[in-house]
Amino acid sequence: MKISDDILYIGTDDHEIDLFEGQYAVPNGMAYNSYVIIDSKTAVMDTVDARFTHQWLDNLDKALNGRKADYLIVQHMEPDHSANIGTFMKLHPETTIVASEKAFAMMNQFFNTDFADRRIVVGEGSTLSLGKHTLNFFTAPMVHWPEVIVTYDSADKVLFSADGFGKFGALDAEEDWACEARRYYFGIVGKYGAQVQALLKKASSLDIKTICPLHGPVLTDNLGYYIGLYNTWSSYTAESDGIVIAYTSVYGHTKKAVDMLANNLLAKGCPKVVVHDLAREDMAECVEDAFRYGKLVLATTTYNADIFPFMRTFIEHLTERNYQNRTVALIENGSWAPLAAKVMRKMLEGGKIISFSETAVTIKSALNDESKGQLEALASELCREYIARGSETANKNDLTALFKIGYGLYVVTSSDGKKDNGLIVNTVSQVTSSPNRIAVTINKQNYSHHVIKQSGIMNLNCLTNKAPFSVFESFGFRSGRNTDKFENCEVMRSDNGLVFLTRYINSFMSLKVEQYVDLDTHGMFICSVTDARVIADDETMTYSYYHENVKPKPETKGKKGFVCKICGYVYEGDVLPDDFVCPLCKHGAADFEPIA
Repeated sequence: MKISDDILYIGTDDHEIDLFEGQYAVPNGMAYNSYVIIDSKTAVMDTVDARFTHQWLDNLDKALNGRKADYLIVQHMEPDHSANIGTFMKLHPETTIVASEKAFAMMNQFFNTDFADRRIVVGEGSTLSLGKHTLNFFTAPMVHWPEVIVTYDSADKVLFSADGFGKFGALDAEEDWACEARRYYFGIVGKYGAQVQALLKKASSLDIKTICPLHGPVLTDNLGYYIGLYNTWSSYTAESDGIVIAYTSVYGHTKKAVDMLANNLLAKGCPKVVVHDLAREDMAECVEDAFRYGKLVLATTTYNADIFPFMRTFIEHLTERNYQNRTVALIENGSWAPLAAKVMRKMLEGGKIISFSETAVTIKSALNDESKGQLEALASELCREYIARGSETANKNDLTALFKIGYGLYVVTSSDGKKDNGLIVNTVSQVTSSPNRIAVTINKQNYSHHVIKQSGIMNLNCLTNKAPFSVFESFGFRSGRNTDKFENCEVMRSDNGLVFLTRYINSFMSLKVEQYVDLDTHGMFICSVTDARVIADDETMTYSYYHENVKPKPETKGKKGFVCKICGYVYEGDVLPDDFVCPLCKHGAADFEPIA
């Protein structure tokens, strides 16, 4: 298979495997990917699993077509990719291995040699010229082993991403990419979100046209979709609206409670309810969904003064993968001393930004009126934001929404009549209470200022402390004039026809401009409130909280150059060009400062 004129695919499909890494069910098999770059010099990108040695070598011989292999690039030392290094080097003694220092140490462990006489050690920023193609190497420690490197071919703009962007399933399997890529990611890479974020930051400065992973299909179209999912997964933010109920039940009474809760949630407007019986379903699927959705209900019995074993295993899978930034509700069952909720809470309370529901549900043997009432109350609590979003169910005159306003951070949404727009602002205040008036100040250079001055309407979305940096990247670092900030997003609209955010807000208000005040560089819109909804009780994000906890700290240690005050991008060099534009947030040289 041709990836480009000079890059060929020489990997293999595995339909014999039943469990990947000895634990993940792979009914559609696995792909072990390997590639060859044909240039003045040739480079082989990784090998494959030991069970496919001869098939891979046949593919390699056909691709080389009589040429010698000059380099073997080893990006990752897991045996499903490195098993044939020894065999390959015996057949191609003229080849030089290119890998990280840690990879060579592992080769010594696997093959009793580190190929000291035929190797090139590469690290962050190393390059290798093949002729027309120049390979650029980036370290990717713990994505998901410590020796990993990824490789960027600047000629064909191809990122060889090691295990990143991989998925379960052979290449001939017809299945949704995201489903099996998500299960793969959270099962194998999920613990290392911070390391994946660091790698994505490096990749953001590259012009990538193709992604070649070590598992799964080569990605060429709509790369923003795949990169966006990886950003969501690695930042531990919810991908989809909905609630997961994970349960165990011994004699069926806990299951009855789960079924009742699921029906109540759907009746109250929850867009998706996913129910998992932990004793009977694929644990990796259950873990995947717990990370996919923003809310999780755990229901189990007290068992030997602890919790049912499958529930304990499930929670351990979550905590070892750094489960965080979620709302969790607990349902316990016990005939004489219910302890399950206490045990589950203790197991989870070390996670970052885990919010537990106020409503507690305790079943003593079987459901009764009291526990049924608790289930009803829990459903109402979990669905509060869905009720507030619905045009028919929302309380649109909940003026306690105004109490959410502080010196915080907000997303103002608007529309130019052709597309929706959004803008981060931090200057909002309530100026009168009778009638209620809100003042929103916006820089005149922002496209939103132009749009709102024409339309006279906007929505004010109050961000919470749960909002990830990606929200600020989306609404604060790009102009709505040349960017559709809601492209490929499912949106909801208020009665004024404008979008409101469905995540990371505690309230929103629809505003109608009543007066405009010109403040030279800025314009102040004084507005009446036409719709005010409270979505959640989460704290409004303040400007100081954003800088202390959300905005990435620039990695400037040991570096000389300039740092972007907006997003933290570091430009290394003695002089910053006057026309330099930050590759991350697109701000100019004026927003950079020298590294202290």
